[in-house]
Amino acid sequence: MTDPADWMDPVDDDILELMREDEIFEPSQIRDEGVCRGPHAAYRCRELAKRGLLANPMTGVYDITDLGERYLDGEVDPADLEADEE
Repeated sequence: MTDPADWMDPVDDDILELMREDEIFEPSQIRDEGVCRGPHAAYRCRELAKRGLLANPMTGVYDITDLGERYLDGEVDPADLEADEE
């Protein structure tokens, strides 16, 4: 993996790794895995979705994107990722 960008949180890599698993798709599952508290997991998922690393197909549900997979494989520099404006 690449060095984290200023906008990243220490738990982001753990969240993305969990989202790589087929059975993990909600912030509550991240909490259950002991990564971080539920509200923080939800916030980080929203932030990762703004950068294109996660998709948010419906409220409260996330999935890793191809970009997120490429980041985990070390092919994407997170410092280059712009946040989508809402």
